Amino acid sequence: MSKVTAQVLATVNGPYRTRQSAQQLAALIADPSSALTHNAAAFAFFSEIATDAQLAFIAEMNVDVAKVKAVARQFADMAGYPLPLAP
Repeated sequence: MSKVTAQVLATVNGPYRTRQSAQQLAALIADPSSALTHNAAAFAFFSEIATDAQLAFIAEMNVDVAKVKAVARQFADMAGYPLPLAP
């Protein structure tokens, strides 16, 4: 596991005492239902992780960037403020 992935998982899992794996988080950030269900781990990824670390994680996990940006837009719309990956 890379340093970026370890940092992302610590930030996403720590406050919520969850144990999302890198694969689980990668699936969540590309799944529109994460926003519909208000998934805390996905929202933490979009709101608490630095943009460069988000992009590095997305690349490392080979996640479709367009899907991630669409989910980020859903979370931004619900939160009422911009998120870095929301188009």
